[in-house]
Amino acid sequence: MQGNEELKKRQILSAQIDLSKFNKGDFIKATEEEKKQQDVMGESTTFFKDGMKRLKKNPLAMGSIVILVLILALIIIAPFFVPYSYSDIITVDGKRDKTAANMAPFEYSKLEQQYMDRTGEKLFPHIFGTDNLSRDYFIRVIYGTRVSLAVGLVASIMVLIIGLLYGAIAGYCGGKVDMVMMRIVDVIYSLPDMLMIILLSVVLNVTLAPAIEGTALSKLGTNMISIFIVFGLLYWVGMARLVRGQVLSIKSSEYVLAARCIGTKGSKILSIHIIPNCLSVIIITTALQIPSAIFTESYLSFLGLGVAAPLTSLGSLANTARAGMQSYPSKLVIPAVTICLIVLAFNLLGDGLRDAFDSKLK
Repeated sequence: MQGNEELKKRQILSAQIDLSKFNKGDFIKATEEEKKQQDVMGESTTFFKDGMKRLKKNPLAMGSIVILVLILALIIIAPFFVPYSYSDIITVDGKRDKTAANMAPFEYSKLEQQYMDRTGEKLFPHIFGTDNLSRDYFIRVIYGTRVSLAVGLVASIMVLIIGLLYGAIAGYCGGKVDMVMMRIVDVIYSLPDMLMIILLSVVLNVTLAPAIEGTALSKLGTNMISIFIVFGLLYWVGMARLVRGQVLSIKSSEYVLAARCIGTKGSKILSIHIIPNCLSVIIITTALQIPSAIFTESYLSFLGLGVAAPLTSLGSLANTARAGMQSYPSKLVIPAVTICLIVLAFNLLGDGLRDAFDSKLK
């Protein structure tokens, strides 16, 4: 009867074991290798979730994300509470304060000091001081960072679209089409980058001026549009080569051959079966392209081929501060450090994404 009661307590067809019949000495502790195997045999996950899990374990990549988020938050929020304009001279009680030129960080001009003594009102400090035209330098750095990041992001998107389409078509078509398309890439690759960028910027700056006059594009300026055109013409070849290599290796897979056998169109095979499997390379290359674009824009602006006044960028700020480098070194150090911080953060993020999503590095 007692045995029947024990059987009733247990679930029928279950794998319950009476542990009272065993001692601790009958069990062997699992090794580290066996624990790892158990982890592998655990819950199923997707490629993206698996990559993000590895990315979160990378302290440098996560630190770079925090830095970039803080920079983005600052350039979005700062113009709402800083009462100065990036293009106008500082005004005190409705009068332009021309004596406020080249002030040190958190310094007030004589006119501002007199106004505060007279009214008792506390004026917003000049966090980075002022430039040679009595404009608040902090707000100019904020807008300069906005422009540099916008150029980097837009240029990277252009490179992504052109390089992805070009590389995917070349790799999927193969044969003579691939040969002709890749020879064009080789020709563009052989051109000296910086020389071509400078020449194209100068030529486009002259030819675009009458074409965009009176249009909405005139607010951007010919230099800014020239930079985007230069990136669209020259900087997509690296992305195209990488995508082509991935497509060539993936298109011989069984699932791609099966899709061809059932009559699936080439465009559908590319969009559904091939390009999604190239995402790791696309994400990594795009992330590393952003700092390259920011650095190139800063370089061109430093040479005077970047954004046109009164619009500013980090490179143009450094170019303007170069003349007074010995007397006012902070005016050059601030945009230079900002450029280095942004470029370093994106590079560390790109390396982290490569370590997390590149299957060859696992």
